[in-house]
Amino acid sequence: MTEVPTTPLRAEQYLAPETLAQLASFELRAKMVAEGAMNGLHTSPRQGAAVEFASHRQYTTGDSVRHLDWKVFARNDKLYIKQYQQETNLNIAILVDGSASMKYGTLVSKSGWGGTRAQAGSNQWTKFDHATAVAAAISFLSLTQRDRVSVGIFSDGIRGGVRRSSSSDHWRSVVRCLAAEPVSGQVVWPKVADQALNQNTGKTLFVIISDFLAPKDHIRAALARLKHRGNDAILFVTLDDTEIHLNIDADAPFEGMEGEGTIEIDTRAVRVAYQQELARHIHDIDRMSREFGFDCAVFNTHESVGPILSALLAKRQAFARKRSTR
Repeated sequence: MTEVPTTPLRAEQYLAPETLAQLASFELRAKMVAEGAMNGLHTSPRQGAAVEFASHRQYTTGDSVRHLDWKVFARNDKLYIKQYQQETNLNIAILVDGSASMKYGTLVSKSGWGGTRAQAGSNQWTKFDHATAVAAAISFLSLTQRDRVSVGIFSDGIRGGVRRSSSSDHWRSVVRCLAAEPVSGQVVWPKVADQALNQNTGKTLFVIISDFLAPKDHIRAALARLKHRGNDAILFVTLDDTEIHLNIDADAPFEGMEGEGTIEIDTRAVRVAYQQELARHIHDIDRMSREFGFDCAVFNTHESVGPILSALLAKRQAFARKRSTR
């Protein structure tokens, strides 16, 4: 087993400054109605005295006069209380695929990157490293919104992580977990979903970061479990550039990273068929997520994290604004 690095962890190495700049103007909005306990950025089903005006109700004896609408009283000589939509914080569970296939990478590790156990000894920017960068960015953004964040690393089950918290120093615990967890095994999707639900009570936004290279019926079963309890989810399909384009011009042995064996392939002969099949698989994952009311986006590990995250967050903000005007 690879040893955990003994050098002091610097959390800031897991969030690129350009990514933070690209995300600075966004908020992570849930499509569902949040049910938090603190005051945050998400609409709650409860009405109370908070930020966004919702409606009036007639004054009754015992109500605080602090929320009386004196303009209405001046117009019709009747007392009404202002009611507001309570703003609340969100439960966010970030699930990062830590199976063996996530150790694949063909890009040299980025300068200044803090590192994970997936790249130990190779100095390659793996799919797990990219997933870690995404998870770190979302965690940082969410915690600045005072949302409650948990993290789980999964393969045949959720084998590591950090419990839900919104404390100011929680991000360092998140990064420490992402940096230290081993990457091995094969994903058992329904089991992962059941464990995630057991660990995250109340309505939750699940952010799932994986290559999703698994039977679609297994993924569908997992998503159905999450949706059944009224949760929201974002799927981030994370693939290496070589996996996407199969841009290798040679006969090459392909070794399965999760025990599938080795096969000799003429990449030039199968490239077009491979690209079509992968595009079909990604399309099916995207369609499946939309059927459940979830969002899906694709990361190429050779490209920056910021633009894809920014586009997804902009989409969800637009949805939130549209809902608030109904």
